[in-house]
Amino acid sequence: MSYVNSVLQPGETIRFATDIHWKVYIPGFLLLLVAIAVYVAGSYLSAGEAAFVVKILAGLVFLAAAAWLFIGWFKRLTTEVAVTNKRIIYKRGFISRYTIEMHLDKVESVDVDQSIMGRIFNYGDIIIRGVGASLEPLRDIESPIEFRSHVTAE
Repeated sequence: MSYVNSVLQPGETIRFATDIHWKVYIPGFLLLLVAIAVYVAGSYLSAGEAAFVVKILAGLVFLAAAAWLFIGWFKRLTTEVAVTNKRIIYKRGFISRYTIEMHLDKVESVDVDQSIMGRIFNYGDIIIRGVGASLEPLRDIESPIEFRSHVTAE
């Protein structure tokens, strides 16, 4: 059961749920391409010690790429962002958990910060300002404009 579903109060329903954007996979995929390029370059070397060393290097780069891809997947898996009819819920972490919950009637403004790439690929940072306090930004959230629309909808 997800964290958001486990903390819903009676009569509370989820309006909108989103994730961290898939861009967390980009470093791992780029490193994977480097590993493939190193392996292909090593296969063009004549058999010998140099070719062996290059293939070992390609294997190490592949392991690093796999680790980065796993970290990105785990980060997406363990982060939940939702807007219900009563509050905003943000949770990240697996063993050590960090949560933010704010009632919608306490929200003063929702700021969306998107770069050019964020506009193209539909991700951005969200800053929710509450009465008397400010939240830290929720970074790299998918569909931030839609998230804001659900928070500010009456």
